[in-house]
Amino acid sequence: MISIEFHCHTCASKDSLTRPIDLISTARHKGIDRVIITDHNSIAGAREAQAMDPELIIVGEEIMTTKGEILAAFVADVIPPNLTPQKTIQLLKEQDAFVSVSHPFDELRKGGWMENDLLDILPLVDAIEVYNSRCMLPRFNRRAGLFAQKYNIAGTVGSDAHAAFEVGRSLMLLDQFSGPDEMRKIIRKGIPKVRWSPPWFHLTSRYASMLKKRFKDNL
Repeated sequence: MISIEFHCHTCASKDSLTRPIDLISTARHKGIDRVIITDHNSIAGAREAQAMDPELIIVGEEIMTTKGEILAAFVADVIPPNLTPQKTIQLLKEQDAFVSVSHPFDELRKGGWMENDLLDILPLVDAIEVYNSRCMLPRFNRRAGLFAQKYNIAGTVGSDAHAAFEVGRSLMLLDQFSGPDEMRKIIRKGIPKVRWSPPWFHLTSRYASMLKKRFKDNL
């Protein structure tokens, strides 16, 4: 089986300073086989990283919708933010992207989901994120896992790394695959290897956000 990081960020996200080359170096050092870079409303960092290491990197995107965030892999063209979830998923499906849902039920994030909104899109997605290392309260991940079991939806896990040292805290072990169709076929057989990230990890993204606002013309 191979290890997959489903959720991480580079400096193409407004709240990360991680250069693509540093993310690649860290992932290789930790022995991670595939990394899906899911920057906020951007695929620029993922494309840059994939050009440097196409064997390691899968282009993804974390997209803010009017109800919550969508987490996608195998994205060919960037999807703009603030569309309805249904429109966002439609545009991703037109690219044959793998569609998951970021940190559902995380009440402390703008990109969390209400249950009714999640139920509306459940038939349209390939999976939901059942464990996110950066969820501050364990009950958020527990609720996501129970929801996935109740509605028989596949689950993904991810570190949600905003700094390079966070990469690989939560991984999924999967059989070898090539492309989104094969990922859909094997995702339910994945074995999660998860680890919680303490609250101080969030300081890295807060610092990045503040620095970029302060020096937006020079970064």
